[in-house]
Amino acid sequence: MRVPVTRKELHFLPDSSRVVARYFMNGDGPAQEMLSRVCAMSEKEVHQALSQTLREFAYRHRNITRLFKKHYRRGREVLEDMQVNFEDFSSERKLLIGAYLTMEYSIESAAFFNPSIIPDIDQSYLEEGEKRVILSFRATGEGHISSIVFRRAILDKNNDMEMMSIGKSMDVAEVQQKKSYNKGRFVRKMNEMRIPEKYLRFIVEDFPEYFEYDDLKKSLQTALKAPRLTTDKKLALEEIFWLVHSYYDIQFNHDSDISERVIYPVSDTEMGGIEDARFVQFTDDDGTQKYFATYTAYDRHTILPKFLSTDDFCKFRIIPLAGKGAMGKNLALFPRKINGKYAMLSRIDGMNNYIMFSDRQTVWDHPILLQEPKYPWEFSKIGNCGSPLLTKEGWLILTHGVGPMRRYCIGAALFDLDDPTKEIGRLKEPLLMPLENEREGYVPNVVYSCGALIHNDNLILPFAVSDYSTTYAIVAMEDLFRGIKG
Repeated sequence: MRVPVTRKELHFLPDSSRVVARYFMNGDGPAQEMLSRVCAMSEKEVHQALSQTLREFAYRHRNITRLFKKHYRRGREVLEDMQVNFEDFSSERKLLIGAYLTMEYSIESAAFFNPSIIPDIDQSYLEEGEKRVILSFRATGEGHISSIVFRRAILDKNNDMEMMSIGKSMDVAEVQQKKSYNKGRFVRKMNEMRIPEKYLRFIVEDFPEYFEYDDLKKSLQTALKAPRLTTDKKLALEEIFWLVHSYYDIQFNHDSDISERVIYPVSDTEMGGIEDARFVQFTDDDGTQKYFATYTAYDRHTILPKFLSTDDFCKFRIIPLAGKGAMGKNLALFPRKINGKYAMLSRIDGMNNYIMFSDRQTVWDHPILLQEPKYPWEFSKIGNCGSPLLTKEGWLILTHGVGPMRRYCIGAALFDLDDPTKEIGRLKEPLLMPLENEREGYVPNVVYSCGALIHNDNLILPFAVSDYSTTYAIVAMEDLFRGIKG
């Protein structure tokens, strides 16, 4: 007998009006031709063109002139190659050049899916039975480039979700590249990422114990220009460069609403998109809480699992994950340590669920097989649907199973609290499968989630509908326990 599930009537749909202003460079040649025309404009023409641009776009973006200035600075190398005296440019001409190097990108136009849900930091001024929550989504726009966006809501005592107002101006974060490095830690981190030490020594052997990002960048660029560079060495140096740019912080304005913040691809490892963030509220041994997420960075050729941390959803630290178990997609962190160690779910072979334990949040080795496909609806593969949930009966792990016609369903299983390698029970039938009206979308026949929570003895399960939109369902925990153990 299947577990009763109540689907709610709240739907999150793609919205093409949600745009960010991003840097645009159409190749050095075309850009030089375009900029030469701007350089030839009179000051009166510059003023008129800039005024018109600001009139039409300023209300659509938060402090758009700041973006124009930033994009102008990024384009200065092209101006230098043109050998123009850009130092004498008026402030308006610089802004106009920045405008020509800017384009709008609709981040949510194609799909709004693969949600996770966590308790909000602030739980004040609520009535009994209410909980304030933050939802994250994978938002996809033109070219199937994905980013992470957020919404805030209140769950009431009946498990209905009241959405908070959505801000109108998207806030693009300031990127803060890691500025200084400890030589020993840097070498260890690169070793964890499988970079041969002989190439590392070639780069940092003359560096002091602490060195700066600019020194590292200069050393790598010089090494890559060296004559008679072997293929292995070139690939290793490029991978070091690639990894160095994968460590960064992003900072949003504190006066922006969380619904206006978008974690957009920054490093080269993410140029194909940021996929399927699994957020979790992590409680440390001393009771302090922090928010973590794992996600998949995609550069259109290779995927790289990455780790995100934040205290306030304004500043985020982003680090690549390392180790033999940090492979592929589907990594999800447990919400607390188990027997003094961090624990993580993964699917390193693309088919089965694994569990790993580590002293560090970012290094994962020695994966242990946890679950294999068992029932027909999951014979193709099984993976997690977000971080495990702590319950009185054990660790609740929501799973996704893939069956005939690549249909994705959501299942559930219970594992021992002290030893989560031991399975207590598992649903024989899916908890959630695509209904007839949920089968159409970017990827048909899929229900999928990146994280749920428990509220008022009910499972609150946001889920994506065929990689297009999002809704949510509720399940009574007692019904779910009976189904798993039955």
